[in-house]
Amino acid sequence: MRPFVFVLSAVAVAVGARAEVIDSQPGGFTVSRTLPVAAPVAKVWSVLTTPSAWWDPEHSYSHDAKNMTLDLRPGGLWIEKLPGGGVVHMTVVYSVPNRALRLEGALGPLQSMGVQGHLTFALSEKDEITTLTETYDVGGHAPGGLDKLAAPVDGVLTQQMHRLKRVVETGNPN
Repeated sequence: MRPFVFVLSAVAVAVGARAEVIDSQPGGFTVSRTLPVAAPVAKVWSVLTTPSAWWDPEHSYSHDAKNMTLDLRPGGLWIEKLPGGGVVHMTVVYSVPNRALRLEGALGPLQSMGVQGHLTFALSEKDEITTLTETYDVGGHAPGGLDKLAAPVDGVLTQQMHRLKRVVETGNPN
């Protein structure tokens, strides 16, 4: 089994999206991005809540996003099956269909650090265009400081959001 790959490099932001590091300090960071998605909110919600459809397999432990599932009930888990085991990526703490999803946990290599995060997706629709905003707040302790991880994490999450947008609009994440 290959280790979890979480590329620590910034990813170029596509036209039509706004991504940024909102705050970055040694003890934590906040990253956020907003994307217009050319689809009704119900379709965006359906894809968003199916990470196996859009999450980049290179940023998973198994290198196969089909191993990912998300239980939307409060306390439900975003998990990834692994041979003989698995990993909990995040836990659902708030879920209102077609409006908001909040998950708690540390993604990727952040799991091995003394950190906790909240990943929030907010959705709104106007004229069959959905505005999707993702915000990830992370705080705690990491050797060398979390501020050094803000931009790379933002880059990876921006890449994931563009994959989600492409799946909704074209049926293909690439």
